[in-house]
Formats: sequence, structure tokens, C-alpha cells
Amino acid sequence: MATEEQRDGVRLTNLDQALYEGAGATKRDLVDYLDAVSDRLVPVLAGRALSVVRARPGQPPFMQKNLPAYAPETIATLEVPTQDGRRVVHYPVCDSRETLLWFANQRSVEYHPTLFRGHDAGAPTHLVLDIDPPAGEDAFGAAVAGALLVRQALADAGLEALAKTSGAKGVHVVVPLAPGTTSADAAAATRALAERAERLDPVLATTAFVIEERHGKVFIDATRAGGATLAAAYSPRCRPEVPVSYPLPWDELADASPRDFTIRTLPALLDGRDPWSELMPEPQALDADLVAEGQEIPVARVAAMHAGKRRAAQRRAEPPEA
Repeated sequence: MATEEQRDGVRLTNLDQALYEGAGATKRDLVDYLDAVSDRLVPVLAGRALSVVRARPGQPPFMQKNLPAYAPETIATLEVPTQDGRRVVHYPVCDSRETLLWFANQRSVEYHPTLFRGHDAGAPTHLVLDIDPPAGEDAFGAAVAGALLVRQALADAGLEALAKTSGAKGVHVVVPLAPGTTSADAAAATRALAERAERLDPVLATTAFVIEERHGKVFIDATRAGGATLAAAYSPRCRPEVPVSYPLPWDELADASPRDFTIRTLPALLDGRDPWSELMPEPQALDADLVAEGQEIPVARVAAMHAGKRRAAQRRAEPPEA
């Protein structure tokens, strides 16, 4: 079999190489998968600033945000200043099969778009809660249990969501938002929903941002807001056997396993369907009381940072042991 070929004018090289250590797949497997799902994945990525995780030979996987200078001129970019204003990130935009194939040839395994389109960070299209279970034999089962708590909290707020495997051990719960929803309101609602889900079963779930404070519970992550990204539906992940983030009906989630959805198995499982579009509820407006409740909840990262500073100050103030 040839180790080089062209598709849609894109030169594909070293196709027989192992994708990364432990992948159980070659670069060709990645290219073939992304090509097979391009008509589903590209619409998820189009118009959004994109970060990718690449797996180059002999190196650990790494996240890349800036489009390389050697990239084709046909790939669009979004120029976004960093928070400190000292530099500009030239994020790529993947809006065609040709662009996706170019990324595949660059050994880009994971695809993480923003939750908003273009430069409009103040207008998110989705609200996301990331369910992260503790390590263990039934980590995914614990994540599903946490996701069901979030679903109940959403239902209590009059909202519907789609669930998808993260491609690792967790679950992503995604709510499409009505036009006009601000990033501040979406972030506040996300915090309120996480705390409401935690209150439904505080033995199972926690919103503690610091790992040491979770005590083996399922973490309901409410920090996927603002400029955060999310592994896209149909994106592969850099894990053994190259699993894929896959949308599922709620009534099938508990019986699923992330190992069922890989770059080798997914094209046949899809069988012409697009569950990301088919299962996604209609865009929804956020309840004003939910937003108001979330506005009173500190941002988890900021609260954890301040708590860490307080603990450090207390340690410095303690007298030395005799």
C-alpha cells in the first residue's frame, strides 16, 4: 500500500506510521476516519477558532493554537489578542474537507473549537457542563450518574440538553442557547446548574475545583464558559485505540462504553446518520432566576486561586516548629 497519496489536492504522507505510542492505529487510520466523517465534523468546527492536539513521532501529544506559518493560504484564521494584550494568537478555522485533511496530515488528532463563532466571545452558542469522574474501574458509569444529576437540574430549570461521551472517561452535557444569550449569563447559569446538581446528590457529586477537595466524587465542571474550548463531537482523542467523542440518546448512555466509539468503529456505527444534529434540542433561553442564582456563586478557578493564596499566607504566618 502506498505511504503517500493525494485527496482533494492535499498531499498525505507517511500514512503507514504509528499514530502515537499505544494508539493501536496508524496515521492512515486517522486520515481515513476524518475523511469519512468530514461532512459531520466540519460543520461543528466551521466559523470557530480552533485548537488542535497533535501527535508527532517521538514527542508527547501537544496542543497547538497558532496556525503554522507554513500552512496553506486557503486556511482562514481568527486573530485573537491574549488576555495580557502582549501578543496575538492566529487561530485556524476549519471550514472545509480540504482543511480537515491538511490537519490530519499534520497528525492533528483532537479538535477543540470555541463555544462561540468568530470573534463574538460574548455570544456563546452552547452551554456546557463537563462531568469528570474519579479514577476507578467504573469511571464512566460514575460520569453517567453525574450527567443524569445535571439532566435533572436542567429539567427543573426548563432546559433540555444533549449528552456525548468526552472520548476519555467523562461525559459532556451540552445545551444550545438562544441568540442573544450573553457569555456572562451563560457562565452564571452553568455555575448555578452545577451547584443544583451537586445538591441533588452531594454524596456522588461535587463542584470542588481543587482535586484534593473532591474526595473521590464526580466533579461537575462549571468552568467551560467564556473563551473555553471543548472537544468537538466526532473528535478523536489521544488515548489508547483512539476513542471518539460521540453523542448518544440519554436512554442509551448508561449502557455505553467509551471503548465502543473509536476511529475504527465509528464510521460503520454512524451508517449515514448525524446524531450531533439529530439529538440536539432547539436553542433555549435561560431562566432569569437561574442566572441570578449563578451570579452569586464565585467563579471556581478564581475562588480556588484565592483560597490557595490564603492557605499560603497562613503557612507563612505560622511560627516555625521548635
